[in-house]
Amino acid sequence: MPKRPHLGKLPPRYDFTLNPHSDYRATRCPRCDRPTTLRKFALMIHVDPQQLIALGKTCRYCPKDELIIAHQDELEALLAELFTQYDPSVIGNDYLVIGTVEHQAWREGLTTQKTTDEMFEHLADFKSYRKIESQPGGWVPAEQARRRGRKRR
Repeated sequence: MPKRPHLGKLPPRYDFTLNPHSDYRATRCPRCDRPTTLRKFALMIHVDPQQLIALGKTCRYCPKDELIIAHQDELEALLAELFTQYDPSVIGNDYLVIGTVEHQAWREGLTTQKTTDEMFEHLADFKSYRKIESQPGGWVPAEQARRRGRKRR
């Protein structure tokens, strides 16, 4: 299997998911069902057409699975607030969370302007992107419950 190209100079580190459900806050890991913790990450985000930003964001994190869960509504609110001040024309554009930046490099970038190449020296891509899917609750026929992997009570 061919190796996936990397943007950052650091090896891929975490799995990442962007939670689109505003009513689900991921207090438990969707993979292992253990409680998640809150942890601040410096996320590198590309906003179309050519905006690159390192944004400090507190996300849900599962240390066992090394899974970062960012809530889409919170992230988009931060991006809108930021770009209202700097470049309102990109508000609402598509974006992609690329990876994480080392905290020290991110902090230095807050006070001194860094080039894209300098930031990519401290960037770790994600190992994979995951998707959170929601299944509505309630009563379902026994056959459908078995397909979902639920036990009938």
